[in-house]
Amino acid sequence: MAQRVLEQLAHHNFGLWNQALLSGQPKRVAGLYHLKATLHPTLMGEIKKGPKEIEEYFKHFLTKNPQSEIVEEEIVGLDSDYYLHLGIYRFYLKTAKQREVVLARFTFVWQKNQKEEWKILHHHSSLMP
Repeated sequence: MAQRVLEQLAHHNFGLWNQALLSGQPKRVAGLYHLKATLHPTLMGEIKKGPKEIEEYFKHFLTKNPQSEIVEEEIVGLDSDYYLHLGIYRFYLKTAKQREVVLARFTFVWQKNQKEEWKILHHHSSLMP
């Protein structure tokens, strides 16, 4: 896949993920993840596996009304059915008193399934030190 096409795909898929966050619907967010997905969440230490556990995490995370934007990124094609999207994103989170801005590192591994849909196979997000 040409790099420009891959970048457009990665930005489109990140946009779908961000829109799912903005929806406030944990099931919608979890629906973007592969059935065998793993998630190293931003605000929890334990790894989440599969849509059920990922949905449970997002029930908690979405209470903060997160909105994200990419600050820095790299996009690497692995083959026609996989790509890696990594970098730094900024989250705007609602806290008890105000809107908090948080920087985090991210890695998404996206996989195209048999239905030609792109799903998140692995997602790692960690607060910047």
